Amino acid sequence: MLTQIKGLHHVTSMAASAQENSDFFTKTLGLRRVKKTVNFDDPEVYHLYYGDEIGTPGSVMTYFPFPHIARGRPGAGEVGETSFSIPEDTLGYWKDRLALRGVDGLSEHELWGEKRLRFKGPDGDAFSLVEVKDDRRRGWTGTEVDADKAVKGFHGATLRLRDPGATRELLSFMGYHEVDRKGEWSRFAVSGRNGADVVDLEVVPSADLARLGAGSVHHIAFAVDNRAAQLEVRRALIDTGYQVTPVIDRDYFWAIYFRTPGGVLFEIATNEPGFDRDEDTGHLGQALKLPTRYEPYRDEISRRLEPIRD
Repeated sequence: MLTQIKGLHHVTSMAASAQENSDFFTKTLGLRRVKKTVNFDDPEVYHLYYGDEIGTPGSVMTYFPFPHIARGRPGAGEVGETSFSIPEDTLGYWKDRLALRGVDGLSEHELWGEKRLRFKGPDGDAFSLVEVKDDRRRGWTGTEVDADKAVKGFHGATLRLRDPGATRELLSFMGYHEVDRKGEWSRFAVSGRNGADVVDLEVVPSADLARLGAGSVHHIAFAVDNRAAQLEVRRALIDTGYQVTPVIDRDYFWAIYFRTPGGVLFEIATNEPGFDRDEDTGHLGQALKLPTRYEPYRDEISRRLEPIRD
């Protein structure tokens, strides 16, 4: 069993509009845009990162906004819902706030004894806010959302699977423990890590396979402290039979990827070097940052990108 995994690192999804996406996460949810860069494989598309003040691993939601992309189709083999941690007794505040801003899909419910508020993002993305006791992480307070109500970071994510058996084994190998099971749901968690410690499995045996598009999660990333730990995890996964990519430099972390038995794309990302490697903390997410190989084409890339008004 691996011991290097520290919880979630980030979740990366698809969107149709960069401006709408930025407004939703910064002005509605009150997160900070901590990086404005581009897709490493398609520099005409932004890669936008949102999180706490410094983009702490376990707080970062990221997006590829592809203009005119078709809406994704929910189904099996994907991350079905991403959940954020909020302080106790703030669900009412958030329900009123999201309702005033016309957010779709608002509904309160309980799961695993937790009070949750479900809602939809601009592209139909499935989210929930979860009241979490004793979450000591600090949310971003640079918006109109007060510190005692601010989003702390991720609570976890739900994987929707036709057959969860092999994924249960994988999560157990990654250091997660099954802590509860109710009907078609099961909960896995790691303890004492970064706060983004929960992965839920929802069994949907007759569901169609998900189709990637706007509102879909592209991949979910798990955190390790450094490159040495990442290499240990990579060797262990390969020895177990998984086909894992080489280490890829993503400027703000190093990444490896592999496809899970249920079809979800997993990433293992390092906590180093962080989002302040190329701009100071006070100005994170303001300037367009490009990977080194794209710097000679900055003017052309900038002309092709949709301007984002802050």
